[in-house]
Amino acid sequence: MAGETPSSTKPFAPFEWMIAGRYLRTRRREGFVSVIAGFSFLGIMLGVATLIVVLSVMNGFRKEMLNKIVGINGHIFVAPMDSPLTDYAEVAKRISAVPGVKLAIPLVEGQAFGSSPYGGSGVLVRGIRAEDLKKVHTIAANIRQGTLDDFDTSEGVAIGQRLSESLSVQAGDTFTLITPRGASTPFGTAPRVKGYPVRAVFEIGMSEFDATFVYLPLSEAQSYFNRQGDVNVIEVYLDNADKVDEARAAIEEAAGRPILMTDWRQRNRSFFGALQVERNVMFMILTLIVLVAALNIISGLIMLVKDKSSDVAILRTMGATRGTIMRVFFITGASIGFVGTVAGFLLGLVFTFNIQRIQRFLSWILNRDLWDPTVRFLSEVPAEINTGEVITVLTMALVLSLIATLYPSWRAAKLDPVEALRYG
Repeated sequence: MAGETPSSTKPFAPFEWMIAGRYLRTRRREGFVSVIAGFSFLGIMLGVATLIVVLSVMNGFRKEMLNKIVGINGHIFVAPMDSPLTDYAEVAKRISAVPGVKLAIPLVEGQAFGSSPYGGSGVLVRGIRAEDLKKVHTIAANIRQGTLDDFDTSEGVAIGQRLSESLSVQAGDTFTLITPRGASTPFGTAPRVKGYPVRAVFEIGMSEFDATFVYLPLSEAQSYFNRQGDVNVIEVYLDNADKVDEARAAIEEAAGRPILMTDWRQRNRSFFGALQVERNVMFMILTLIVLVAALNIISGLIMLVKDKSSDVAILRTMGATRGTIMRVFFITGASIGFVGTVAGFLLGLVFTFNIQRIQRFLSWILNRDLWDPTVRFLSEVPAEINTGEVITVLTMALVLSLIATLYPSWRAAKLDPVEALRYG
């Protein structure tokens, strides 16, 4: 009817998606635009995949390190203040009854030199009761040779797998401990040298511990280190490692004597702090990959707008609004970002779930060990996907991609159809 204005189409109508799809499938003469779009897609895909893989590996690394370090060392450490801890059995029993406490283990700790006919190494000797050692899951569940049966009466030792390999000793062989603080003589303190049969060989999976820890029966350790029936420390294992603060007051009350308490956070603050800083820095650096890919979307779309200026002019003369033109190019750029993000997400998940196989395959191809456990503490590459972090990465990539499309789309919508047809 005369005088009526044509009604505008709804936003993101099918024909807008059709035109955007045509622009994504560029012809041969527009190959350079296609190359830029391809690099934008690859950049976003690799950036998202790399972020997911790196964050998952660092999460797995932190979890494994926390489980290994805390799992073998306890969560809270109770030391005496005014008098030796000779009543350790009673104190440990009272602490074990505190709600939230899983285990309280009296320990005698001391440094020594472990040797065999084939070599020697510095070790950390830990005196422990057999009943307690069997409750330390990281040790009792990972015995590779020998047994912990009759550990208290055997006067033998349990050593780590790495230490066993470096000194070439196995279960049944003799392992010699040497300490400079031995018996007192008229000529001074004589070194103490004593051989022990190896009762068990354990493998925690953390090379630093497997190469250092030696377990002795508690009474034998007290005798070896000249302890007068006391212990250095009582290690307390909690049901939840993060509830240290809630347990401290109850443990102090249950001890029934002046004690000095430290926890795993204080002992490992620098290590886990450095791990967190490294993780944050890696996130920032890898985010730049996604940012560069988003900038490629901007340059690619600007070139596409310039190349399609005559098409835009024709669409405008046929009744397309500025909003329609803006949405067409917005869909074009957003599609690159969305597909690249989804592809990166899938690639990151596949790589993370198969990281052990990939590591072994690359080691086989290159004929070298890419993951030396003696250097990296852990025997395998750890990885744990955090759903919240993955959502953050995907959201960041999508938002950057969408932001990158705004300026080229706005520029396309501002084109003057008359000027575009005149100079197109």
